[in-house]
Amino acid sequence: MLKLEDSNMGAICRIILLTAFFCALNLPVYGQDKSTSTFGKGIQVVASDSSFSLKFGFRFQSLYQGSLNVVSGKWNDQFLIRRSRMKFDGFAYHPSLTYKFEIGLSSRDIGGGDVDEHGNTSRIIYDAVLKWQFRKNWSLWAGQTKLPGNRERVISSQKMQFVDRSLLNSRFNLDRDVGVQLHHSSNLGNQGVFQQILAVSIGEGRNVTTNNIGGYDYTLRLEYLPFGEFTGGGDYFGSDLKREKSPKLAIGATFDYNDGAARQRGQLGAFVQGSNGNQLSTDLSTVFIDSHFKYNGFSFMGEYANKRSSEQVFVVLDDFSTLKYTTGNAINLQAGYLIEKSEWAIRYTHVNPDDLTYSGLKEETQYTLGYSKYIVGHNLKLQSDLSFTDKAQGDNLVTFRFQFEISF
Repeated sequence: MLKLEDSNMGAICRIILLTAFFCALNLPVYGQDKSTSTFGKGIQVVASDSSFSLKFGFRFQSLYQGSLNVVSGKWNDQFLIRRSRMKFDGFAYHPSLTYKFEIGLSSRDIGGGDVDEHGNTSRIIYDAVLKWQFRKNWSLWAGQTKLPGNRERVISSQKMQFVDRSLLNSRFNLDRDVGVQLHHSSNLGNQGVFQQILAVSIGEGRNVTTNNIGGYDYTLRLEYLPFGEFTGGGDYFGSDLKREKSPKLAIGATFDYNDGAARQRGQLGAFVQGSNGNQLSTDLSTVFIDSHFKYNGFSFMGEYANKRSSEQVFVVLDDFSTLKYTTGNAINLQAGYLIEKSEWAIRYTHVNPDDLTYSGLKEETQYTLGYSKYIVGHNLKLQSDLSFTDKAQGDNLVTFRFQFEISF
């Protein structure tokens, strides 16, 4: 049997590729060589019969991060591509039926898939969701996408006020899952807007290929905007880049119940399995309360998270390490002020475990000072921050980060 590595087969493949390339050079070009799209808006195409549309966008973040161990004096640093994403969205058949598809390309985006539950493959797909607006102010979503959890998580990683999200988010967020969501919005009074989201999902996160281990995950989110909608959807991007001319406030609350959670954080973390493959599960209940305020360049966001398990269990592995569920509470407060295209911001985060024996959390407090230069809004920006992390158990850290982002 011939193999691709054989010289004859390799020569044939090269001849075919070269022939195809030179033939392509001689084909007439009917497309335009310029796009009417603008920077940050992606490349947009609409079918001549208006039966579908497609918008393609790409972005990446290049990060430098260095940390100083205050006790040992040791400095550790790294350069990496923090995120690299391709996104496709538009409508199909009718404008009321829209879609979003997003994939990750960086190692940080797709790593961690080398387990049976992910088919021992990279977790490349982030979003693959269909959205149907079947009535005014009502829409039904189906597929894989973010659950309606804490505000900081639902805000895109492209549109953050700091280099990255807070410790509250990294310890407690619900992340993405596969299922259905029902979205509704209504007016309250002269200005108020009331929004509700109900989601039912598989409960074990994105790109899981095995049968459902536990039960389903149920999420309910309620939001109230007493002064009306933010300019340009400003309640879901960091910093007051629109410089709201009147005060805007969003108040949100989420309750999530993960029946028979198999992973440490529900949709995230390791599967809680012993060295013999025995799988544990417990019910996880999570509550988020958050607010977002913007006015004339000033912005404030506050969040509270609380996660509890129905049973206090953990796994001891053969190497005597443990796998525990991540339970406890946290608070995150951050504020910034935008002057032209520059912003200084501060953040305070405190994380607290509910039980030192059974919780996978450690108590820590983090103080962060950030600076951002928005060249073209969140589409082209430079961001840096300096953090001090005070750990109740372990050495304290001083961390500096610098990152640039480009998105088109």
